[in-house]
Amino acid sequence: MTSIFSQAEELFPYTQNLRRDFHRHPELGFQEHRTAEIIVRELSKLEDMVIQDGIAGTGVVGTLKGGKPGRVILLRFDMDALPVEENTGVDYSSENEGLMHACGHDGHLAIGLTTARLLHEGRENLPGTIKFVFQPAEEGLGGAVAMIKEGILSDPVPEVALALHLWNEKPLGWIGITDGPMMSASETFQVEITGKGGHGGKPHESIDPIVAAAGIINVLQSIVSREIPPLDSGVITVSSIHGGEAHNVVPEQVILSGTIRSFTEETRDLLLKRFHEVVEQTSAAYLCRARITIEDISPAVNNDPKIAAVLRQTAGELFPQAVIDQGYRTMASEDMAFMMQEIPGCYCLIGSADSERGLDAKHHQPEFNFDERALTQGVALLVSAVQDLLKD
Repeated sequence: MTSIFSQAEELFPYTQNLRRDFHRHPELGFQEHRTAEIIVRELSKLEDMVIQDGIAGTGVVGTLKGGKPGRVILLRFDMDALPVEENTGVDYSSENEGLMHACGHDGHLAIGLTTARLLHEGRENLPGTIKFVFQPAEEGLGGAVAMIKEGILSDPVPEVALALHLWNEKPLGWIGITDGPMMSASETFQVEITGKGGHGGKPHESIDPIVAAAGIINVLQSIVSREIPPLDSGVITVSSIHGGEAHNVVPEQVILSGTIRSFTEETRDLLLKRFHEVVEQTSAAYLCRARITIEDISPAVNNDPKIAAVLRQTAGELFPQAVIDQGYRTMASEDMAFMMQEIPGCYCLIGSADSERGLDAKHHQPEFNFDERALTQGVALLVSAVQDLLKD
């Protein structure tokens, strides 16, 4: 274990250079052409690595067969950046105006390529096969589903799926590996509430969708607070409301949009059922009509307990001073969940914040940056976990 961490430390300059290069050149989902070229370039340096590119447009898969037969393990790394204007002031800041790696995917890519390099060096002793999946468009754009449709879960079929996320919600030295659901299912919604427009001074001649929208928003809040068990979790957030253009005109229509989050199928079903009932019935009470559109973003990330137990043991042996948190859950969502619906697996969070150095901005913020020492931890954990799972 210690030697693996030492090997990862020796490769830190390689990992860091890759991360900073990806950071300088962020690309949005399904537009990661330069990113994909670098991934293919680096994987091509590894003898016997079978490379497929252009999957779902910009996705890349590298398949490495070990020297002995055994299980197939899939490792997934996300590629895309966000439409965020960077405000970190670092010398490797984004050179693409209005775009930024504000979530850590640049670090994930660097971890993935370094992990591939280390596992390749010891491939003769590996009893199995590794599929390195570099996935585009994780940020709500459907990249995982697109890659699955193009066959990445076959030929060969993975038996275990692993992924990780650098996590600025927690400090360096913290690792989250939870049994069962640990990242939420996510849906987005849009509600069009239609009434009858009219003069603001004669509201009795109109049917006011703004009043209806206010009633809907108020009642929606009671679903989570009064219908979800206190020890369970759910979220209904109305994050946008648009309606009206003039101070003296009652508009004909108001549009609400937002997100619904949950961890279990039972809670998700309840939230969706009650959401429809509240919106439709409250709209009708105000004499308005409602049109509801709900889009599934991802199911919950659900860790297999046996695989999670192996990774916790691996992490504990590798990082004896680390805090291994086996109860952490977050309402963030991740489309790795689609792959883990098909293949049992484990999704890990690697603490990456350092508040003393100002590296603690939250994900998706213009100031986001992380402690790069977490890159080495991520590499060492994945390499060790693969080796332990292949021994099992």
